[in-house]
Amino acid sequence: MPKTPPADDFDSPWKQALQRYLPSFLLFFWPDIHADVDWSRGYESLDKEFQQIIRRAKTGKRLADKLFKIWLKDGAERWLLVHIEIQGAFEKDFARRMFDYNLAAWQLYGESVVSLAVLCDDRPDWRPNTFTYGHWDCKMELSFRVAKLLDFAQDVDALEASDNPFAAIVLAHLQALATHGDPATRKQWKLRIVKGLYRGHWSKEDVRELFRLIDWIMTLPEDLDQAWRTEIHEFEEEQNMPYITSIERLAKEEGREEGREEGFLEAIEMDLGTKFGSSGRKLLPKVRALGSIDALRRFARFLKRAKNIEQVRSRLSE
Repeated sequence: MPKTPPADDFDSPWKQALQRYLPSFLLFFWPDIHADVDWSRGYESLDKEFQQIIRRAKTGKRLADKLFKIWLKDGAERWLLVHIEIQGAFEKDFARRMFDYNLAAWQLYGESVVSLAVLCDDRPDWRPNTFTYGHWDCKMELSFRVAKLLDFAQDVDALEASDNPFAAIVLAHLQALATHGDPATRKQWKLRIVKGLYRGHWSKEDVRELFRLIDWIMTLPEDLDQAWRTEIHEFEEEQNMPYITSIERLAKEEGREEGREEGFLEAIEMDLGTKFGSSGRKLLPKVRALGSIDALRRFARFLKRAKNIEQVRSRLSE
């Protein structure tokens, strides 16, 4: 009997993709913003600052959010908060959360933040882009920009033809959602998307990185995953382009499993701190003792449902 595939993990690959491909991300979703940035100066990830912001905002949820410092062509410095909303359903307090992050950045650092959100849900009409409160002639308002993945669902040919790495990531995410519960179809889409990487103008390094992200997004049961990898290797031999085979060797050399474990630990630490403050973060040594990737994944899913810290302590004592 085929093994049940692990739950789709979208947060971590999006976060890593943002870190590596921020210029391509902005070019794909917001080309006008991309055009204003002086990319010759690079960009800086503000992870430490963002941790302080979410603690100040006291929000109960954090996904694949990243905070960057960029420089505009006119020399101005800007802080850019990119928020990826992964969940597949309407969330009442989403706009409030965007406002809380933005306000916390201003209160802590005196920095205004440009807030951007990518919505990955399945409701075409849900497109929150403002948060407002006030009475009489007093009003506070945040406007933020939103992109909707569903808007790209009918553009498969364009996504496959694009030389932007985020086109491949968006296509992988859309097909992962569309094939939820249908691993056989997902396997075919995953094979099609990865083969498409070889037909683009990608460097070996980009093919390897995009393969890793797509593999992470489009999980398969063990038997289908093995068959999929066999087909990829056969395709590589036909094309005389052994990129993916090299990935597996490089992964062993570079400790990919260790890297994935650290990624889970980072996300769990953030969730513990966000939900339970310093008391939650003190539990991280016990979380580290869980050991395996599967155990960390199960604990991360449990943590999202936990209502109080006593439940978490009890789970870690089992």
